[in-house]
Amino acid sequence: MHWTDRREAYRAVIGGTECIHPGSVFDAMSARIAEDLGFEVGMFAGSTASLTVLGAPDLIVLTLSEFAAQAYRINRAGNLPLMVDADHGYGNALNVMRTVQELETAGVAGMMVEDTILPRTFGEKKPGLIAIEEGIGKMRAALRAREDKSMVIIGRTSAAALTSPEDALARAKAYQAVGVDAMFFAGGVTPAFLDAAHAELRIPIMLGGGGMPDRATLASKGVRIALQGHQPIMAAVQAVHDTLKALRDGTKPSDLKGVASAETMARVTREGDYKAWTDEFLN
Repeated sequence: MHWTDRREAYRAVIGGTECIHPGSVFDAMSARIAEDLGFEVGMFAGSTASLTVLGAPDLIVLTLSEFAAQAYRINRAGNLPLMVDADHGYGNALNVMRTVQELETAGVAGMMVEDTILPRTFGEKKPGLIAIEEGIGKMRAALRAREDKSMVIIGRTSAAALTSPEDALARAKAYQAVGVDAMFFAGGVTPAFLDAAHAELRIPIMLGGGGMPDRATLASKGVRIALQGHQPIMAAVQAVHDTLKALRDGTKPSDLKGVASAETMARVTREGDYKAWTDEFLN
């Protein structure tokens, strides 16, 4: 499949003047729903990938091949530009190169590479960060491995929450200097830090969710994408739990609440397309 069009659409979003909230998606149907509802961008996180593929918490036990395969399933299902959290690139700078190759092939529009030490080390009390020099090497490796230049490489750091705002800004400026297309700050972002980042960075800023100003204010500070969390998968888990529990407790299927209508299921499965293809090729 050809992915460049959606990558260029993603670049148009982060190159604009507004701040958008991406739709948190985790499989083919959730991505189609987000696209149908008009979300400009989908977000596929490492945490939701671990939940979807393994039913496990976000402890970096998911493999690159498992993550890339699920990203491909999402991308194949529609045309929503997909940004993904590639965590630490699944290893060192050489692993980052392999990660870029796999995710580019899977069709992602933008991918984050972070400078957290992952997975958790023995005796670790709180997450640590790799040296800034190693972080620079990872960003350079990611940029070198990219073949489709329209795919967006995003530097990511949690330094504002783990070390200091000054460290976070130093890392962001260093990653910008080697050519990353955008910078994602995960946690620890204050109004003062956001003002400093906006003053120092020339590339689009992206933020994690929670306690942020309104979108207009964020946009004025150079923020182009602001995550809101990953509630859709949690809502899906609750819905499955409640439905199974109701059935187990004796509720008749016809009396269940919150079940998608036939019309909704037809829309998200693209039943009309399959009917047209059946009529054209099988009759």
